[in-house]
Amino acid sequence: MTRSMALLLTLVLLCGVAFAQSGWTDLFPDAKFTGWTRLPIPPTGKLTDVPQWKVDTARRLIVCEGNGGHDWMRCDREFSNFLLHVEWRFTKKAEGEQKYNSGIFVRNSADASIWHQAQTGGATGGWLFGDTLVNGVKQRVNLRSQAKSGLEKPAGEWNTFDIRCEGRTIALTVNGSLACEMTNCEVPKGHIGLEAEGYRIEFRNLRIKELR
Repeated sequence: MTRSMALLLTLVLLCGVAFAQSGWTDLFPDAKFTGWTRLPIPPTGKLTDVPQWKVDTARRLIVCEGNGGHDWMRCDREFSNFLLHVEWRFTKKAEGEQKYNSGIFVRNSADASIWHQAQTGGATGGWLFGDTLVNGVKQRVNLRSQAKSGLEKPAGEWNTFDIRCEGRTIALTVNGSLACEMTNCEVPKGHIGLEAEGYRIEFRNLRIKELR
């Protein structure tokens, strides 16, 4: 091994140690999505045979081709209080195409009959909504009208979502600015996940930091 290669390996190992000591856990899956499950949306729906999810290990990307129906890729672990970081971008379609749709899920039930989503769009997303519990009864809650607009970058550019779930609060930060907060969440824990809804989207740097 050359001296330069040894130095590079040492730097990589040191970065890995620093990352672990910071309390963050890397959620990037292996090529078989071990520990993840693909499920239909809605829960009563059926999965298509099109394998629209894949892992690009070379570039460390989770890729959804958007050609296999409405579903979600669920991380099988449940989390309660945490900070979730994810970066994403849509593949830009034909010039003038404005509609893009996907999302990041937190505190979902295992089948997503209860769900909380950070909406992604082509510079049109950036809010929280979902089918959650209100006074113990499932109800649609949508914070679109309350969210700060203009925070997302357009299709083809990378965006960053940081979602903080702590107690009864779910807060969404888009590209470094707080977009909105759901302040009375009655669901204390659940699954995180990534949504497929007919548009090609890439995800990277998916990591979580549990809060004690």
